[in-house]
Amino acid sequence: MTAPKLSKPLHIAIVMDGNGRWASKRFLPRIAGHKQGVDTLKKIVHACPPRGVTALTVFAFSSENWNRPTDEVTGLMDILALAIAREVPNLRKEGVQIRFLGERANLSLRVKKGLEEAEAATVSNTSLILNVCFNYGGRWDIASAAARLAANGTEITEESLSNELALTHCGDPDLIIRTGNEKRLSNFLLWQAAYAELYFTDLLWPDFDESALDAALHEFASRQRRFGKTPDQVADRSAKTVERQAPC
Repeated sequence: MTAPKLSKPLHIAIVMDGNGRWASKRFLPRIAGHKQGVDTLKKIVHACPPRGVTALTVFAFSSENWNRPTDEVTGLMDILALAIAREVPNLRKEGVQIRFLGERANLSLRVKKGLEEAEAATVSNTSLILNVCFNYGGRWDIASAAARLAANGTEITEESLSNELALTHCGDPDLIIRTGNEKRLSNFLLWQAAYAELYFTDLLWPDFDESALDAALHEFASRQRRFGKTPDQVADRSAKTVERQAPC
């Protein structure tokens, strides 16, 4: 029996890898690649709603990235502050709701204030939820959720833990894309990635564009998501769904 094609993913997550290598290939400082990466993110955010994507989650700065050279970390913080000031008005006009996921305790007051103001300015928008994982780690996410449940005396179950995680407001991603010719999650959405489709591309993040996004969506559409079932079970269920939806 032929496996049914998938609908388009509603929630896409992206590990935006390769900014530094993109800059190095052009004999530019690494921070120039991160700046170009912001421009690429703007294009992909704009491209998502017309393609039926309702949530986009991006890995902007991991909890491990603090180990990078000090000047690069400082530059990333400056880019974040500048991007927030420059882009939030545009995001608000386009109906994009922005949320920042990650530990904020060790961020500067300037950065924390910028995150809070950006979230408040776009809280009512509904065309796309943009989750920016900043100072985020999948292990931190799980450990923090478990600690909150334990502190409240709540039993730790799959459901209760899922409800405490950073992405509880929009559910798990359907598709995770990683650029930069690396094939690992790097502590990104470890719990939420359990049944996501994974897509890896050789393109460095600054070179990722709308056509590259379409290639990832095309690949997603060719796969069958079984969630533990057999291919025949999934195909049978799909057929019954179509049958129920057929007009009388």
